[in-house]
Amino acid sequence: MGHGGNVIEELMADHREVEQLFSQIEALPTGDISLRGLVDEVTIELVRHSVAEEQYLYPAVREHVEGGAELADKEIAEHAEAEKLMKKLEQMRVDDEQFHPTLQTLMNDVNAHVRDEEGQLFPRLRQACRPDALEDLGDKIRRAKAMAPTRPHPSAPDTPPANKLLAPGAGMVDRVRDFVTGRGKS
Repeated sequence: MGHGGNVIEELMADHREVEQLFSQIEALPTGDISLRGLVDEVTIELVRHSVAEEQYLYPAVREHVEGGAELADKEIAEHAEAEKLMKKLEQMRVDDEQFHPTLQTLMNDVNAHVRDEEGQLFPRLRQACRPDALEDLGDKIRRAKAMAPTRPHPSAPDTPPANKLLAPGAGMVDRVRDFVTGRGKS
């Protein structure tokens, strides 16, 4: 969850972690019961990552990158779609006939989002911000991930200041639920 480094290094490390989980998921046969644990694990990572980006990365993009408002809005809209898919998966059994197609859509969407961030957004942010500002953003992202929800909340606000106020409370409730149920302990 917390890897260290500047914001770009931190988020790229998250991307590699999610890609590894996707590889493990793809190696399992459709309907395999171990899918639940892996999907829960990838959901936890994606939700934490998304919440932190929405709290700190996208406001920085809006402020420092030319055309940043449109870019941030596009990224946030992609997060919202992924969150809806994760919510659907959370409510499905792995043997549901729609589970695998929904999971495949999520993986395709997330992979496209990662390529876009790494190919477009991150280079533009690196060019627009001083190294110390990128380091500071990395610290903020790590703190946000530590307090972020672990379950999808599609109706929760995704822009500051409301998301910064509500996410820690939702995160605490999610972590209690995860502890009680054993979710994310694979």
